[in-house]
Amino acid sequence: MTVPEQDAAESAPQVVSTFLERRKEQIAQRWADAPLFRTVFTVSRDEAVEACKAVVEALSEVAVSGRLEDIEAPGFASVRDQLGRMTATRSRSGSTPAQIADEVAVLRVPVVDLLREEFADPAAPRAQECALALTLLMGTLRLVVMETALNANAELIERQRQQLLEVATPVIKLWEGTVAVPLIGMLDSARSQVVMESLLEAIVEQRARYAILDITGVPTVDSLVAQHLMKTVAAARLMGAECIVSGIRPAIAQTIVQLGIDLGSVLTRSSLADALAYALSRQGIEVSRADAGASAR
Repeated sequence: MTVPEQDAAESAPQVVSTFLERRKEQIAQRWADAPLFRTVFTVSRDEAVEACKAVVEALSEVAVSGRLEDIEAPGFASVRDQLGRMTATRSRSGSTPAQIADEVAVLRVPVVDLLREEFADPAAPRAQECALALTLLMGTLRLVVMETALNANAELIERQRQQLLEVATPVIKLWEGTVAVPLIGMLDSARSQVVMESLLEAIVEQRARYAILDITGVPTVDSLVAQHLMKTVAAARLMGAECIVSGIRPAIAQTIVQLGIDLGSVLTRSSLADALAYALSRQGIEVSRADAGASAR
């Protein structure tokens, strides 16, 4: 049955919905060879066809609702996860969101061609109206795919940022019961949280009694950085470890005084070596210079 034989009272979106459902198999077979599906489902073409059918069914559901230009239409919910996995795969292979969007745009041509075949006169107003409705629907699918691609990229970037933060803030075991975190670069809220979590985990794993925060590599200390340091020191104390802040250079000391920051409750040392010597002495280990021992002989 062709479109002209259907109820003329049907709206263009309803006609499109019926068409998509009826020609689902043919559309899926054509889409399965398109780059978007072919490059993702490389093991089995049947798997690609089934994925295409799911997308066609979603489009049919959106069309029957009449929300052709709404990316939040309920019909898209059933394929968002699938589209997200597909776009994530394409992103990992090096495709940009714009390239992925172009791959979606390619899907419009075969499905519109099939729709035009449904009409005795493809140039008739009714045929043009339905083709326009289908084009709008495919444009919305493109937006949905772009949205999922951007979200996938954002999640990937966030994971990479988190990994970089963890790599940039290692916790080092200096001695039995003593750990240290050498901080390099600016200390913002996100990084401070990573520092605190990594340090507390190390205190538990190493059963550390002393934790050293070395800020030699931190270019400036302002009230926000000081606040982060205080919170980290307090958290370490709650875990039963004494926390020492080392790397207090003259310029930083002057800045702290000028800002009126009270670090009176925080144990500080000018260098990491001094902080380690303090921690060792508290454990009954005496540290002496090698040249001092030689002169004594």
